[in-house]
Amino acid sequence: MKKVLLPSIALLFSIATQAQEIASALNHNISDEIVSNPFDTIKNKKGQILKEIVVTGNKPHKPVSVSRSGIKPMDLPQSVQVIDNEIITQQQAIRLSEVIKNANGVYVGSARGGAQESFWSRGYDMSANNMLKNGFRYNAGSIPEVSSLERVEFLKGGSALLFGNVAPGGILNLVTKTPKFERGGEISMQAGSYSYYKPSVDFYGPLNKSIAYRFTGSYENSESFRDVVKNERVYFNPSFLFKITDKTQITVQGDYLSADWTPDFGTGIIGKEILDTPRNTYYGALWSNGNTKSASASALLNHDFNKNWKLNFNTSFQNYKRTQTSTSQLSNLDTYAVRGDWKRGLTKNDNREKIFGNQLSLQGNFNTGSIKHQIFTGADFENSLTTSYTFAFYDSDGKVVTSDKTINLFTYDPSTESTVNPFTTAATRYINTEYNRFGVYAQDLISFTDYIKVLAGIRWSWQESQAITYNLPTTATSVSEAPKRLDNAFSPKIGLVVQPSKDVSLFASYSNSFTPNTGNTYDDKPLDASIIDQYEAGVKTDFLRGFLSTNVTLYIIKNNNLVQTAPFEADGVTPNTNSNLKIMSGETKSKGVEIDVTARPFEGFKINAGYSYNDMRFGDVPVAVGNSIKGDRVARTPTTTANLSFFYTVPSGVLKGFSVGAIGNYIGDRIAGWNNRYIDDPNNPGNLIIQDREVPVDGYATVDASVGYEWKKFSILCKLSNITNELNYTVHENYSANPIAPRQVLASIKYKF
Repeated sequence: MKKVLLPSIALLFSIATQAQEIASALNHNISDEIVSNPFDTIKNKKGQILKEIVVTGNKPHKPVSVSRSGIKPMDLPQSVQVIDNEIITQQQAIRLSEVIKNANGVYVGSARGGAQESFWSRGYDMSANNMLKNGFRYNAGSIPEVSSLERVEFLKGGSALLFGNVAPGGILNLVTKTPKFERGGEISMQAGSYSYYKPSVDFYGPLNKSIAYRFTGSYENSESFRDVVKNERVYFNPSFLFKITDKTQITVQGDYLSADWTPDFGTGIIGKEILDTPRNTYYGALWSNGNTKSASASALLNHDFNKNWKLNFNTSFQNYKRTQTSTSQLSNLDTYAVRGDWKRGLTKNDNREKIFGNQLSLQGNFNTGSIKHQIFTGADFENSLTTSYTFAFYDSDGKVVTSDKTINLFTYDPSTESTVNPFTTAATRYINTEYNRFGVYAQDLISFTDYIKVLAGIRWSWQESQAITYNLPTTATSVSEAPKRLDNAFSPKIGLVVQPSKDVSLFASYSNSFTPNTGNTYDDKPLDASIIDQYEAGVKTDFLRGFLSTNVTLYIIKNNNLVQTAPFEADGVTPNTNSNLKIMSGETKSKGVEIDVTARPFEGFKINAGYSYNDMRFGDVPVAVGNSIKGDRVARTPTTTANLSFFYTVPSGVLKGFSVGAIGNYIGDRIAGWNNRYIDDPNNPGNLIIQDREVPVDGYATVDASVGYEWKKFSILCKLSNITNELNYTVHENYSANPIAPRQVLASIKYKF
C-alpha cells in the first residue's frame, strides 16, 4: 500500500471580532457570560435579551454545548472543532458528509446502501452512540437534514465522563437553529445536476416580549448519477423560546424528517478487486424502495441562580422507523463459475427505535482560598426500545424464496427489468430489545494559578438490557426471553493544562471508559463489555484574536477487545447476514497525530486546514480459528486524512459582496473488506493458515470550488464539486462498493428578510 506524505497543514475557522466589541460596550467579558448550552442568550442589566452575537469559525473561543460544562476550549485537555452555519452555507452542503469535510480526522466509513452515512474517527465507528442532536443521542440510521443546523460540534478524544458508553474517537453534536427576539428569516432555492432541487425556509421572531419562535423547513427531490436512484425528503423544525423570568427560560423544539430513497449497494468485489463497471449502473431490482421517518420533541430548562451557579434540565423523546424492500448486497461474487454473475438475494427490513432521555446538571464556580473551581455535576437517564422484524419472501405459487434471478454485472440490461415487485412478504419474527441507561458524574476544573489547571472527574454508568424474541408461525406466536444483561463501570478522567500565556495552552489527559457490546456470540451468549484506555497530549495556540490559531494533538487508544460483526456464520463458510451476530476481534491500539491551523490574514479572508495520521492495529490476539492477525491494520481506517479550504468575500469597493472559495479533501489508503483471519487448513486439518480477505483501496482527493455574489437582501452562490471527476469508493464490509459522486454543479439563490 502506497504511503502518502502530506505537509502539516491547517484547519478551521476563527471567531469574528463583534463579540469583544459588544462585550466592551457591556463593560464585562462576554466569554465569561456565555455558558455551554446552545440555547443560552445574553442579557443586559435590565434582563432584556440583546441582539444575537454572530460567531463564525471552527476554532471556538467560547464554551460549546458538546462540552456541557461551560469550560472554555483553551482550558479543555482535548481538542474541539466547530463548523458553523456560515461555513455550511458557503460550501452549500446538502449532506452531513459534506459538512464533515471540514472536520479533521473524521471520514465516511460506508454509505450503507444509500440509507445512511457512517462516520469514523481515530479508527472507531461513531454511528452507534456518538452521534448527538442538541446533546441527546441521535439514531444514525438516517441521513440528517443540514438545512436547520446552526453548527456541528466535534469533541475529539474520550468523552465517556459526560456521555456514558460512547466509543472513543470523538462526539459529533448537531445543533439546530433556535428562536430569536428579532424578526428575520430567509427563503432559498437550490438546484443542480441530476434534477436536484430543494426549496427551504427559515422564519423567526417574537410573538410577544416573553415568547419567540422559529420555523425551518425544506423539501428535496432529486435523481442521482446512479441510474434508477431517487431521493425525496420532507423536513421541518419548529421551536419556541419562553422567557419565564430574567433568570429562567425554556426552549421547546420539534423535528420531523420523512425520506424516500432507493436502496443502492453499488458495484461488487471479486477477490481483492473492486469491479470496473460504469459509475452510473444500478444493479438492484427496479422495484426496490426504502423509507425513513424520524421525529423528536425536546424541552430545555435553563435557570441561573446567580452569576456563578446555573441549573439545566433537558428532556427529549425520539421516534425512528426505517423500512426497506429490495434486492440485497452484492456479496460472494467470487463463488460463481462465470465472472460477474450474481444471483440477487432478497431483503426486507423494518427497524424501529424509541428513545426517551433526561439530563439534569449543575454548573458552578467558587474559590477555596486562591484556588478557583469550576465544577460540573449531574445525572442522566435514557430508556430505548428497538424493534427489528425478520421477513420471508414468497413467489406467486406461495413458495418461500430467498433470491431473485441471476444477472451478470458486465452485461446487465435494466430495460428487461420489471418495476413491479413479484414477491409477497410476511413477518416471521421480531425482536424487542429494551435498554435502560443511567449515569451520575462530577468533574472539577481546578485553577491553581492562571497558568496551571487540572481537570478531574469520574462517572458511574449503569446499563440494563434485555431482548425478547417473538416468533410468528401460522398457528401461534412463541416468545423467548433472553436473560437480562447488567453492565456497570466507573469512568475516570484527569487532565493537566499548562498555559504559559493566554495564547498558548499545553495539555495532557487520561480517560477510561467501557462500551457495553450488543449482539451475541456463535453460541448465543452475550458479549462482554470492551474496556478502553485513552491517552492524549497536545498544544493549542490562538494569536491576535484568531489571526493564527493552531492545535496539535497526539493520542493513544487501547481497546482490550474490539467487537465487530461476524463475517460468517458458525460454519465459517456461510456469509453472515445477521447484524446481531458479533465476534470479539481482540486487542487493538489506535495511535496518531492531528494538526489544525486556522488563519485570518486580512478582512474577509479565511484559510483553514487539517492533517491527521492514524495507525490502528490488532495487538495481542490469540492464534485461533476466526481470530484476526496480530499487527494487521484494522479495516476501514485510513492512514491519513487532510483538508484545506479558503473563502474570501470582498468587504468593500466596486466588488463588495463578491465571494470565492474552495475546499480540498483527502482520504488516505485504507483496507476494505474484512481483516485477514486464521482458518483451519482444509488440506491439513488441525493446522491453522491465514485467510487473506483484505481489499486494498487507494487514497483519493476531491476539490470543490464556489463563487457567489451578495447584493442587499439577495445572494446567489454556485458550486462545482469534484472538479477533477475523481473516482473512488466507500466500501461496506466485503461487499457493496459505492462510488463517490462525479463532477456536479449546484446553485442557490437566497432572499433574506
